[in-house]
Amino acid sequence: MIEQKNIRIDDFDYELPNERIAYYPKEARATSKLLVYHRDTQSITDSEFQNLPQFLTPDMMLVFNDSKVIHARLLVQNATGASIEIFCLEPLTPTTELTQALAQSGTVTWKCFVGNAKRWKHPIDFQVDMGKKTMVVTAVKGEQIENAFEVTFRWNDADVTFAEWVEAYGKMPLPPYIKRTAEKADENRYQTVYAHYDGSVAAPTAGLHFSKELIQQISEQQVDTEYVTLHVGAGTFKPVTADQIGDHFMHDEQIVIRREFVEHLLQNPDKKIVAVGTTVTRSLESIFIIGAKLKLELPSPLHVGQWEYYENADIRATSREEALTAILNYLKENDLEYITASTQLMIVPSYQFKMMRAIITNFHQPKSTLLLLISAYLGDEWRKIYAHALTHEYRFLSYGDANFYTW
Repeated sequence: MIEQKNIRIDDFDYELPNERIAYYPKEARATSKLLVYHRDTQSITDSEFQNLPQFLTPDMMLVFNDSKVIHARLLVQNATGASIEIFCLEPLTPTTELTQALAQSGTVTWKCFVGNAKRWKHPIDFQVDMGKKTMVVTAVKGEQIENAFEVTFRWNDADVTFAEWVEAYGKMPLPPYIKRTAEKADENRYQTVYAHYDGSVAAPTAGLHFSKELIQQISEQQVDTEYVTLHVGAGTFKPVTADQIGDHFMHDEQIVIRREFVEHLLQNPDKKIVAVGTTVTRSLESIFIIGAKLKLELPSPLHVGQWEYYENADIRATSREEALTAILNYLKENDLEYITASTQLMIVPSYQFKMMRAIITNFHQPKSTLLLLISAYLGDEWRKIYAHALTHEYRFLSYGDANFYTW
């Protein structure tokens, strides 16, 4: 067994008082606080997010996740009036590819969390107001899958897609630790200003700090920007309950890798990539592993397993340029503009980052896989940073303040 599986999650714990958790966002996006940690000097600078351009240089490339949060939380009632909550996680049939699944009409089956599942014994009909018309959707609870269920949705209007009626009926799925009902303001604030492709059930929260004006200012400063799509799953909030990381099952998430993105990276090999968030970090490192698997002609190249990177020395020995070139060749050979891949990559201490040099991120939950990723980048310095943030009244988690870890 690889040694990383022996990592104890208790070693990544810290005390997070409730009053440090941000239950609401700041009034304006870029007015959140910004903690800048300089790895070379091991020093901390306290600032505001609107000052981020002061810490960026033209040799950097910011990479954003442009996935859009869907209204995945459906509240319905059974025939007796009992409330049932359906949280759509990932599509099962007729396709598992998110973009195609969201465009389906007539019938789809999704894997869903179900609240009050014992009270759901028969199909449930509920009405969806589509503006100019009202449509009836039928939900049928199927087999249990781990702690979730197969749920089949049927509706009788072929002109309406799953994405359209879910957007009209569903609620914004706030993280479980924000213990309040989603409000109208969350429709805007729990979504990045550059969100484009439907598919996430949780926001890539590092991006919530960016306003359109700030992105324009960064562009005017000659700092390069790029976009990748990773559809964030609810598994991002899954607590690590196992004592050792090797016993934790990492969730699967879909990545869309576009040809122009790969070409841009290859054309700018000296750019220092700044990942905007842990989802971008996982995306970039997964793209590297996918490219390495293509180059090495390994099986299932478009899926990254949880421990593949650690188990295969040939993957680790592949260069960034070799990996990206292999992906570009694959796209050209198959006449594709993009590929959809999936990743279960778990980034833990000892991981050697191949793609990104710096990261903009929020403060993460104790004993979480996201904190493990941060520790892989910072080492034990994360403890000093988090202690500083707690004593200097930084706000934590999804609606909280930001960090910029740089060199």
